[in-house]
Formats: sequence, structure tokens, C-alpha cells
Amino acid sequence: MTRPVSGPVVGPPERCAAVILAAGGSSRFGPGAKQLAQLGGRALVEIAVAAALDAEVFSAVAVVVGAVALDGVLPPSVVAVDNPDWRAGQATSLQAGVDWARSVGADQIVVGLADQPGVTAEAWRRVATASATEPILVATYEGRRGNPVRLDASVWDLLPVDGDEGARTLIRRRPELVGAVPCPGTMLDIDTPEDLERWN
Repeated sequence: MTRPVSGPVVGPPERCAAVILAAGGSSRFGPGAKQLAQLGGRALVEIAVAAALDAEVFSAVAVVVGAVALDGVLPPSVVAVDNPDWRAGQATSLQAGVDWARSVGADQIVVGLADQPGVTAEAWRRVATASATEPILVATYEGRRGNPVRLDASVWDLLPVDGDEGARTLIRRRPELVGAVPCPGTMLDIDTPEDLERWN
């Protein structure tokens, strides 16, 4: 069971980076790329990237891409990290993000998804800056685990290398490593056109 993080809010580590996973093929969404689906005049991936950037706490921000080219919608300050193995599951995208984080000398990453427009800049900020001893911090919404998730470099080698789950496998297996950060917003994601219609 995750423990709520207590104590003062402090600044993030000098090298805390944000990683947004956006490489999947989105088979449940039907024709068209879910990452580029429009909500309020912006692509879903743009909304996720803007929230991470607006948190104003990260040394760098990257988007892991694969099935869909996103060059035209990512701002110049954001790095596109290619995952040629995206068909093997979300874990491969997380590994691509970890490899990038190592290459830029990050000490921690905060990981989010491109299809959760209710994850706010404040959620990114709280997870990044929370004071905690646990190496994994999970955003919670009314007590339910969601994204983003902060992963200290000390646990990167414990993450799965394939399959359709990223950090969730490790979180379930090693609950003693996990703390919780209550956040505003919602963890609801968009998987189908009907989900998008409800948001619009």
C-alpha cells in the first residue's frame, strides 16, 4: 500500500527530467492517431507536453515516439525519443525514456502518458518536488493511483524491459519502495473515440 508523502515541499533534484510516453499504436482508438486527436483545439500529446512544461521544474522534457511521427506538434524545447520496439509494449517506451535520461545525466524522471488530458501542471509539479525517502512516488487522485510517477535512478534497473506495463509491475512487486502524492485533476485516460467525445 502506498504511503502518503508528508513533510515540506522542496525543489526538485538538479537533474529531474520529464518523460511522456506516446509511442503506442492506439488500436482501441480506431482510425487516426490518438496522440494527434483534437481536444479543445489541441492534440492530446500537446496537452500532456504543455502540462509538463508548465510545471517549470524539469531540467529537460522528452516524448517517447514510435507508431506516430510527432515532429510537427512538439515544441523545440522538447526532445523526441524514438522507440523502434514500441510494438513490444509500454515497458519498451519506458526503457527508451530511461536510456535518454541516462544520456542527459538525469537523477530522476517523472513519467506521464500522452492520453490523460486531466493530469495538470500542478500534478507534475507536486510529484517532481515532493519531499520523500521512497524512490518511487505515484500521483493519487482521491486515493487512486495514477500518473505521473517519479522514478529515482536507483530503481531504473528494476523496471520491466518488455510487456504492456511500465512501472506498475515494479510498484506492485515492491510496495515498500512506493510513496503517494495527492494531486488535483483526474487520471482518466482516452482510449476510444467515445472517451474523446465525452471530454469534448
